[in-house]
Amino acid sequence: MILFLLVYLSIYGGVHVYAFLKLKKGLELGILANVLLALLMLLMVAAPVVVRLLEHNGEDTLARGLAWVGFVWMGFIFLFISVSFFFDIYKAIHFLARHLTQSPLENLTLSLRTFCLLSIFLSFTIVIYGYFEALNIRTEHITITTDKLPQKIDKIRIAQISDVHLGLIVGKSRLNRILQKVRDAQPDMLVSTGDLVDGQMDSPEMLTGMLRNIPTRYGKFAVTGNHEFYAGLERALALTEKAGFTVLRGEGITVKETINIAGVDDPARGPYRSEHVVSEKALLENLPENRFTLLLKHQPIVSKESLGLFDLQLSGHTHKGQIFPFSLMTKLFYRMHTGLSELSGNALLYVSRGSGTWGPPIRFLSPPEVTVIDLIPLAK
Repeated sequence: MILFLLVYLSIYGGVHVYAFLKLKKGLELGILANVLLALLMLLMVAAPVVVRLLEHNGEDTLARGLAWVGFVWMGFIFLFISVSFFFDIYKAIHFLARHLTQSPLENLTLSLRTFCLLSIFLSFTIVIYGYFEALNIRTEHITITTDKLPQKIDKIRIAQISDVHLGLIVGKSRLNRILQKVRDAQPDMLVSTGDLVDGQMDSPEMLTGMLRNIPTRYGKFAVTGNHEFYAGLERALALTEKAGFTVLRGEGITVKETINIAGVDDPARGPYRSEHVVSEKALLENLPENRFTLLLKHQPIVSKESLGLFDLQLSGHTHKGQIFPFSLMTKLFYRMHTGLSELSGNALLYVSRGSGTWGPPIRFLSPPEVTVIDLIPLAK
């Protein structure tokens, strides 16, 4: 925890230092305004930590209010430094062009104040747009043909939700939007690929009941994500199970002699590392070979040893960056960070952009999704 706080304060604090210097120089603020801005930024840096402390002490109303303010600010400040950095690159190019051409190029630049105000305006506009984009749940539909379905089966429809992050910000209203897409799809199976639960929730019985009431022919299955461990594993598991999910923690089963489904814990299990740690290869080898095998795994990391032992891996975690340009960063960490990818061994990987939001309740160029996968028999 101490290491995490040091890393968090270094990164998020550094972001605010950069933003403060940009605002101070661009707006030419006076001493009092600078002091007030610095105090605001210190409060916003501390806000996510304070929110967690308030949650643990049962101060849900205060925690929720501060969470909304703190996380909307987080989205704004990251967008502000992104736009400002883009303008810094533009100014550097302008500087080089001016010296190479020996021309002032005055028509191609703006004052520092104008650049700063434009950065604020663009960031604020994206925050507003991103709030509504986060509410616009998309349905992504993919079809997979396979020769591993029993002859009596015409189609198996699987609905995937991922990274819902039920908590202080994502609650009943957002969950209802997500589940409406699931209900419209009328799936045979519902799977959650991690981070279903994030923090404290109002009326958890109501939220779990909403999930439990989704009818499925083959059941509901889930795996842990990193946030289940951060939020408190026992509580997260209890809520997931109350929602009607079978949580697969290094386990695999054959559902109604029709389809294999296996799931593994997220690597963030930390102190729980000694429990439910299994060889993914051994887990998959124990399942019937003549059945379609679905692997649930929160992070889109493919084990080379498992290739050829599963047909489709469903993952999430990346949110596709959630807010552009951070999708460029997730692409660096996860080569297959969104959508459908073909793997060796006749396997496929699908990475969801996520159904909810973490932190800032906004998305930009990364709309949330519910994924609908149709498995249909290969024509003979």
